[in-house]
Amino acid sequence: MKTIIFSLALLSAGSAAFSQMIPSAEVQIKTAVLAAPADKRDKATVLGYNQKGELVELRKGSNEMICLSDDPKIAGLNVASYHQDLEPFMKRGRDLKLSGKSPKEATDIRDAEVKSGKLSMPKQPTTLYVYTAKAENFDPAAGTVKDGFLRYVIYIPYATPESTGLPTKPDVAGMPWLMDPGSHRAHIMITPPQKN
Repeated sequence: MKTIIFSLALLSAGSAAFSQMIPSAEVQIKTAVLAAPADKRDKATVLGYNQKGELVELRKGSNEMICLSDDPKIAGLNVASYHQDLEPFMKRGRDLKLSGKSPKEATDIRDAEVKSGKLSMPKQPTTLYVYTAKAENFDPAAGTVKDGFLRYVIYIPYATPESTGLPTKPDVAGMPWLMDPGSHRAHIMITPPQKN
């Protein structure tokens, strides 16, 4: 009996500790929109975490952008903003991860679903922005960030070097290049040079 009570106390303490790690909705919105272009931030939809650690809609937006809050279980800051037409693809990836699928399994499943028409990908190029900062440069309670880094991804499903004229690796820092060519995940990577 003591073991059961102790186990329940540990679970309760762990749950309470986790909920204390989750920043307020205001802070999550403040940091999530850092990934979006400045003129899109105020009207973007924001997805973030409730006190149970579940991903929920924190703010309903009125433009085409969706911002994803930082995962409080992972050190540092990693937020994203992407075009709403990418949401089925992004949500499916999140759901597969939650179900315990490995990254390769999730990629294979989404590939089969895109090919079968079950999962839709945008018909036009669509952008994903990713904004990151090291743990020592991010205060999750206050939502303050210094030395953040923004990179860009433009999804063009099934694009190839031949259809775009892009190389499959950058020759110099900051050069656009095509990752995952010929697949449903084909995208242009643009990673600006980082400060030393």
